[in-house]
Amino acid sequence: MEVKDLDNNKFLRQFELTLENSMARIEYAEQERKIFLTKLIVPKEIDSLDFKNKFISLVLDYVSEKNMKVVPTSPDIAGFLRKNKSYKHLLPVGIKL
Repeated sequence: MEVKDLDNNKFLRQFELTLENSMARIEYAEQERKIFLTKLIVPKEIDSLDFKNKFISLVLDYVSEKNMKVVPTSPDIAGFLRKNKSYKHLLPVGIKL
């Protein structure tokens, strides 16, 4: 199982991660130093909790490097943040999960 590098496709407003010739995506919208992670799309041939967690971690690390805040509107991503308190600092003030 080889994971290629995370790609931020700004034109389509999605993060892309390729694994075994399949592409997973997290769609987003940007607004004033905040990034709204709106949808997680993982093809069924690579769909696993381990893969999703790795993908979401890569995206959150990228967002952290850019000094942005995350608003998770996708249930998968909100659930990940609920379980992984180490990313709690990325949530804007007033956002509770």
